[in-house]
Amino acid sequence: MSQYRWTDPSQPQTLQGAVILSYILAAFALLSLLAGAAPSLILIVLAVAAFFVANERRWAYYLATAVAIVYLIVQVLAWATFSRSLFGLLPAIFAGVLLALLVHRQSRAYQKIYFH
Repeated sequence: MSQYRWTDPSQPQTLQGAVILSYILAAFALLSLLAGAAPSLILIVLAVAAFFVANERRWAYYLATAVAIVYLIVQVLAWATFSRSLFGLLPAIFAGVLLALLVHRQSRAYQKIYFH
C-alpha cells in the first residue's frame, strides 16, 4: 500500500478545501488542453504542491501559497486587461478563495505544528 494520499481528512477544513480546489483548478487546466488551449503551467504546479500539502510537506505549503499569490495576480491582471465582466472575474474570485484558504489562521497553525 502506498504511503501517499490525495487528501488528508485529519487536516483542518481550510487545508482540505485548498487541496481540493487546487485539484479542481488543475482539472480545468487539463480540460482546456483537451479543448485545444494551452494549459496553465501554474495550475499544474499548484496541483503537485496540493498533493504534497495533503502529505504534510512544509515546502509544498509554501510553494502552494506562492503559486496561489501569482495565480491571483495573473487572474486580476487578465480581468482588468481583457474582460471586465462578471464571468471574467470568476477565475480571480476562485484564486482569491484559494489564497484565503491557504493563509487562513487554522491552515497556518496546522502546518507550523504538523508539517515536516
